[in-house]
Amino acid sequence: MQVSHDKVDAYEPDRTLKGKLRRRLIRLAHRRPARVKLERPMVSFSFDDAPATACEAGARVLEARGLRGTYYFAGGLAGRDGPMGRFATGEDAARLHAAGHEIGCHTFSHLDCGQSSREATLADINQNASALKSWGAGEPVSFAYPYGDVGAAAKTLLAGRFKTVRALHHGLVANGADLNQAPAVGIEGEDGEAVALKWLDRAHARKAWLILYTHDVATAPSQWGCSVEVLERLVDGAMNAGFDVVTVAEGARRIGL
Repeated sequence: MQVSHDKVDAYEPDRTLKGKLRRRLIRLAHRRPARVKLERPMVSFSFDDAPATACEAGARVLEARGLRGTYYFAGGLAGRDGPMGRFATGEDAARLHAAGHEIGCHTFSHLDCGQSSREATLADINQNASALKSWGAGEPVSFAYPYGDVGAAAKTLLAGRFKTVRALHHGLVANGADLNQAPAVGIEGEDGEAVALKWLDRAHARKAWLILYTHDVATAPSQWGCSVEVLERLVDGAMNAGFDVVTVAEGARRIGL
């Protein structure tokens, strides 16, 4: 997404062969391997960019079951209209934080960390962290790369700043997973529920930690979101299967971070 004065427009990160190779190669560098030994599998439900529907309908699904999620806010999107509907505000972030949800950090302008310089990335993240703090949403300990894109400058910069730094490639947080580019699985699109269920089965079998993410949560979701019913089925299925449903920060704590 690109942030204009009034509206947030859809943005497409680098999909060229060069971009794909860069994303693949960076996963081999600057790694911080996880040490994971769990008695029970864990799953985290996270919401990227914090569309208003995720902060309302998504939060209701979790809170009705005594659970909490992680919301990755980009301060520059707050209150604007975009391809996923209206984005939540600082007041929404403060309300979620007070209710026990985790407010995680994106970049302020939804900056593409695969394309930006170290200086630009640092400035944008500092601006976002300051915005979250000014909203009363706490000091973020979890970060997610916008678009899941990352380059060497961003990965080295963030290595020691956050407990987890999350990307978008599929996988589990199991022994050896890279906490500087942690895997996650999207609940989005027509096959989002089926893909999430497949990875829940894998996490259950390995007693691993699965981070799921989506964007809007609506009756007619965008291509990046999911319906309320899908979210309900996935949350209930995870609980019935014996998963511990935790925020990303709590998951990090449980693996010793």
